[in-house]
Amino acid sequence: MTMERLAGRRSRKAGLPPGTLVFTGVQRLGEPKISVFDYQRGWCEERLVKKVSELLTPKKKSTIRWINIDGLQNTHLLEEIGKAYGIHSLVLEDILQTGQRPKLEDYEEYLFIVLKMLRYEPMRRIVTTEQVSLIVGPDYVISFQEGLEGDVFEPIRQRLRTRKGIVRNQGADYLAYSLVDAIVDQYFVILEEIGERIEDVEVELLANPTKATLNEIYHLKRELLLLRKSIWPLREVVGQLQRGESHLIRRNTRIYLRDLYDHAIAVLDTLENEREIIAGMLDIYLSSVSNRLNEVMKVLTIIATIFIPLTFIVGIYGMNFDPSASPWNMPELRWYWGYPAIMGTMAVLGLLMLYVFKRKKWF
Repeated sequence: MTMERLAGRRSRKAGLPPGTLVFTGVQRLGEPKISVFDYQRGWCEERLVKKVSELLTPKKKSTIRWINIDGLQNTHLLEEIGKAYGIHSLVLEDILQTGQRPKLEDYEEYLFIVLKMLRYEPMRRIVTTEQVSLIVGPDYVISFQEGLEGDVFEPIRQRLRTRKGIVRNQGADYLAYSLVDAIVDQYFVILEEIGERIEDVEVELLANPTKATLNEIYHLKRELLLLRKSIWPLREVVGQLQRGESHLIRRNTRIYLRDLYDHAIAVLDTLENEREIIAGMLDIYLSSVSNRLNEVMKVLTIIATIFIPLTFIVGIYGMNFDPSASPWNMPELRWYWGYPAIMGTMAVLGLLMLYVFKRKKWF
């Protein structure tokens, strides 16, 4: 995202009062999709809903509800959800402002979490970012996704449908942990893809670096910068979840959050290592280009140096003096073997200079 585009999106809210719901992300075609999972230990129900009123249907006391909204362009829909679940207008404003920094806010009745979901597109060889916002309540989780389709939560849905894992036996806090963990695991996949691209560029850099190699290095550098902006605040978010005193996070869930914190640290370490490699590759490229230029200049200098005395000889014999009118006669001008002798002398002189340069290891 360029600075101009980011400024253009933020300018949509200029002059509006706090809490005004304005979507600042990319407008996408299609209506938002709302999916609902109601589940408990031995039972799970999945459905798509069209109206917010369907989200208010009574549920069993021990049931956990996961509401996922794909697409944020319908601000009226989000306003209705906010009223139904008592979500503050400033929180809804942050959900719609998709340039948010990853963060965690505790509102007593619920937790508000902002994360960046990243995906790698192998055909275009780029990393795309999408904001994901989570509202974590005592028995529900609401996830707001910027995009209309495609996410990293499908394994969690499969575990809910097939009763694999322990997610059905846990509360809403464990479901929130699972969603965050899925996002963090995707970071490892993306860093692995970028690592393979870095290896390819390293091979090209040592074999035959070109301008395309430099462009790829700068492209990788920009992608790693995007990853750093998305991942670096994650450590603080997970740390607050783990060490926080919210009654919504149970003690047995904090153990999993501790492991998630270690994963976040590992992601950051891998990211920093790859950034250092890219910085070193840029230095290697510049050194390689400089060395190639020096080699070219060395060859040109040797050629020029060899021709300097030859040019001097040719210049002397190229002077337009009449030998019959001058008391200083140049005998070579009327000598039968004069021309081949001068040419031979020039050839011997050039070869002698090449021999001397070679002995001195100048090339």
